[in-house]
Amino acid sequence: MVLNFMPNQIKSPNGSRLRPFSAMAEACIKLPYTKARFSRDLIAGITVGIIAIPLSMALAIASGVPPQQGLYTAIIAGLVISLTGGSRYSISGPTAAFVVILFPVAQKFGLGGLLMATLISGIFLLLMGLGRLGRLIEYIPLPVTLGFTSGIAISIATLQIRDFFGLSITHLPESYLAKIQVLAHAMPTLNPGDTLVGAATLATLLLWPRLRLPIPGHLPAVLVGVAASFLMIHLGYPIATIGSSFSYHLADGTVGQGIPQILPQFMLPWQLPGPDGNPVHWNWHTLSAIVPVAFSMAMLGAIESLLCAVVLDGMTGTKHHSNNELIGQGIGNLLAPFFGGITATAAIARSAANVRAGATSPVSGIVHALVVLLALLVLAPWLSYLPLAAMAALLLMVAWNMSEIHKVIHLIRRAPRGDITVMLVCTSLTVLFDMVIAITVGIVLASLLFMRNIAKMTRVSPVVVAEPLQDSTAVFRINGPLFFAAAERVFSELTEQAEGKQTLILQWDAVSVLDAGGLNALMHFIEHIQPEQRLIITDVPFQPLKTLARARVKPEPGKLDFMPSLEIALQELRAEQDSHSL
Repeated sequence: MVLNFMPNQIKSPNGSRLRPFSAMAEACIKLPYTKARFSRDLIAGITVGIIAIPLSMALAIASGVPPQQGLYTAIIAGLVISLTGGSRYSISGPTAAFVVILFPVAQKFGLGGLLMATLISGIFLLLMGLGRLGRLIEYIPLPVTLGFTSGIAISIATLQIRDFFGLSITHLPESYLAKIQVLAHAMPTLNPGDTLVGAATLATLLLWPRLRLPIPGHLPAVLVGVAASFLMIHLGYPIATIGSSFSYHLADGTVGQGIPQILPQFMLPWQLPGPDGNPVHWNWHTLSAIVPVAFSMAMLGAIESLLCAVVLDGMTGTKHHSNNELIGQGIGNLLAPFFGGITATAAIARSAANVRAGATSPVSGIVHALVVLLALLVLAPWLSYLPLAAMAALLLMVAWNMSEIHKVIHLIRRAPRGDITVMLVCTSLTVLFDMVIAITVGIVLASLLFMRNIAKMTRVSPVVVAEPLQDSTAVFRINGPLFFAAAERVFSELTEQAEGKQTLILQWDAVSVLDAGGLNALMHFIEHIQPEQRLIITDVPFQPLKTLARARVKPEPGKLDFMPSLEIALQELRAEQDSHSL
């Protein structure tokens, strides 16, 4: 048998093409963009912008930076990514998933270090898109994504306890267990006023959906929180607000409380101060500490953005361009730090609200960014009255939604034990260590479990032929992939069953894969068969045939033969036996 073949030409799918502004071009140029569509995008953008204003500030505070940095992120990154990305309905800005990564960076390196990490993560995202790695999200198993998102939700909720209850804590340690210990010891310092404000805001968020009103619940909940804070202040309770907790310095020397009522200013991230108020000294040691964190941010941003795009595809029946989305996210995270923006990615909840509000194109994302900009310029003095406890309540709700507890319960009830183990390990590692360790270990565990399950499926079974053969001949069928996890076991079994047989026929019609490990086991098996024994392999599929050809495995007369099919092999073997009997 001649092992020659011509490889099939594989055409890249549309999702692998790199086309700048692909979502905007498809939604607004290929399709007629009418006044009716603009009206729908305008309404959707205003709706999502209203949601994004308090959330952006709350997420910035939770990340350890002033609230205006969250608004700058929604404005700059939200606008740029909508223009350049590959998903027409995604709304980008600060998200809860990043809080557990950004908070330690802000504490250790200050705003300057955090913006530098954001800039470097944008470079990583851009390289991922240019390297066409957008489809890799499909290879992250569900237990891993559920595990690390649940772990992030637990970490976010833990970080909100201080502001929700108004605890007197100046610094939270990096270790999760140490955080719990510090929070527990600080519970006697609970502020009843902050607690009541947080509880009122959280209750509004929980009860508002039952009213089935078209207005998002975030705005009414924040207004209830502000009203509750005024009441508590009137009763003599001190309430921590954005205005009382944050201050700013303008270029002209002006010092103010709360949020500056100005446009985002151009700045060089590497010249901004660190946690001690002095510029960060950038050297190899500092960069070596920042780059791994930036890579973590890029990985999480890629996962979050592409998961969001997949969800939106399911809601709208459209198809996103994964690599272009990564490029858009990279450009957004590259530009945002030069205007004070922290790490941004597509926000699933805001993007879903965008679709439900009637969005038809990325124009709604641009409108959302302009609404946040308008709020910054017009409402900044009023935003200073927002209580931190209300912001914490918003993030507690975000953490609860992010945990997807219904999916976790369903997986625990229905999934195999291996998947449950992977999810629980990922959750624990995310909480106790960080997301990168959790995802790495989770993928390794999931891969090992998958390989074990696939290896169990590969088996050897005897083939019963219609016309009996001589006792010196045995026919076996290998069912399943011959890869490193299964091949050694399969050929060990064949070695035992081939004892005393002169001719061994192996039918490979169900061998879907032959990898290097399987090839090595096959060659070892061929080398150690007895001199008087003969091996015939039949029905070799394309991929194993290709592997054998690349390895230059050739027939050896009297020892190794390849036949197109089992029937032909049996016919030739019977003909040989008949000729010997004459």
